[in-house]
Amino acid sequence: MLRANKLSGIRKLNQLKSEIIYLPITTEVMLKAAELWAEVRNQGKSTADNKALDGDVILASQSILVPNYGHEVIIATSNKKHLSIFIDAREWQEI
Repeated sequence: MLRANKLSGIRKLNQLKSEIIYLPITTEVMLKAAELWAEVRNQGKSTADNKALDGDVILASQSILVPNYGHEVIIATSNKKHLSIFIDAREWQEI
């Protein structure tokens, strides 16, 4: 949005920041992501190109760890194929 100078979208995202919680990407999250990545690769599956940073696995890792703090997690997505390997992921229209 910044590159395209979409000011309306930027304003909406800035407003959203005050309404939602951001979780940091911690060492615990990255270690869990590495475990998940290895697990699916050992099963002959992949969630990203071999040379890509696997954002799906990082998001899944964070989502798996959040219930440890007393929260339920459902990932809203438009492509649940990769994420549903790890955690409850649904088309956002279904939620």
